[in-house]
Amino acid sequence: MRGRLWRRADPALPEERRRELVAELMAARRAKGVALRAGDRDGAAAARERVQTTKEALGERGPVWWSGSEPDLTGRMARTTGYADWFAALPADGP
Repeated sequence: MRGRLWRRADPALPEERRRELVAELMAARRAKGVALRAGDRDGAAAARERVQTTKEALGERGPVWWSGSEPDLTGRMARTTGYADWFAALPADGP
């Protein structure tokens, strides 16, 4: 996304569990938007915590789910990592 690397969900998650977590993530994001539009700071903070917790359960944040010594490059610009050549070869309008 905009040249940054983002961690995918843990591929070892059972598909049904992944779908449940994605549904929860979308609900938490909607709740955050509703709270922000209403000026509800406490509600927005609670929704942000739901988003964080769900993303950790998906494996998109928190401890890495893969084995080996590959670093977690989440949020880094692809062009400044070992993925620079791969990223440069992608079509300009996305993969």
